[in-house]
Amino acid sequence: MKIVLLESLGISNEVLNKYVKELEAKGHSFHAYDRNDDSSVQISEAKDADILILANMPLKGEVIDRCKNLKFIDVAFTGVDHVDIERVKARNISLSNASGYSNDSVAELTLCMMLTLLRNVPQVDKLCREGRTKDGFIGNELRGKTVGIVGAGAIGMTVAKLCRTFGCNIIAYNGFSNKEDTDLIKYMPLKEMLEKADIVTLHCPVSDKSRNLINKETISFMKPEAILINAARGPVVDSVALAEALNSEKIAGAGIDVFENEPPLDINHPLLHSKNTIVTPHVAFATKESMEKRAQIVFDNIWKWLEGNQINKIC
Repeated sequence: MKIVLLESLGISNEVLNKYVKELEAKGHSFHAYDRNDDSSVQISEAKDADILILANMPLKGEVIDRCKNLKFIDVAFTGVDHVDIERVKARNISLSNASGYSNDSVAELTLCMMLTLLRNVPQVDKLCREGRTKDGFIGNELRGKTVGIVGAGAIGMTVAKLCRTFGCNIIAYNGFSNKEDTDLIKYMPLKEMLEKADIVTLHCPVSDKSRNLINKETISFMKPEAILINAARGPVVDSVALAEALNSEKIAGAGIDVFENEPPLDINHPLLHSKNTIVTPHVAFATKESMEKRAQIVFDNIWKWLEGNQINKIC
């Protein structure tokens, strides 16, 4: 099999070479390229591939159709909305993701954003560097807060457990599944959850049910002192509506790691200029530990598919 890696997996050459040698020892060939979002370049690199590996770079139908030998796409990411799934299915190509690799890394950044916003870290950091005192800034503790989770899957559950360790009350939106209440989480409709939550944190994939779920109307249900964290997908949130709510102080703050498009962003994006907003360029998943865990999953996906026992199956 010809295996083509279209972008870096974020691991050292030493770690990558260990996996490559195992494949080559079984007669497979491996070719790695730097990321290039130009479809013509992707076609040139991938046209003879039996197996493609990519992370979060867009993979359009026109590229998939030019890869006549393509049998398996191995996505080194949890979400697969950047891949033309309809073309994948039409070509009867197998596709797996790397679900689970970033549960801890995303959950930890989510907690980091919560604490940073509650304690006014950007504001007091600025004051300290200017040789000033806290100037009246009084923070809030995470302990005792009600945290509302949208998307109580693996990452959402990890966030819930961390928040419970801090003494939080955990509630969650029940619109994606019919999960029963547990000792950890109480499920409820979106409006009720938003009305009760001090912190709303998003961990759902993009779907017809979740796209623009956080919009002008739903934001209006939130408490004025509430904060919103988005470490899910950008299209889950109406950025313009959120920026307007932040600037008019209808909610107190936001931590945003994902946007409608992958960074770099237009410097005029509304959330880059809204009040009390922490922004990061889609880094929640990116730690040394998670990248190594991801690589293990990616190459396990290949071996299992080669054996006829596909895992982490999307289609």
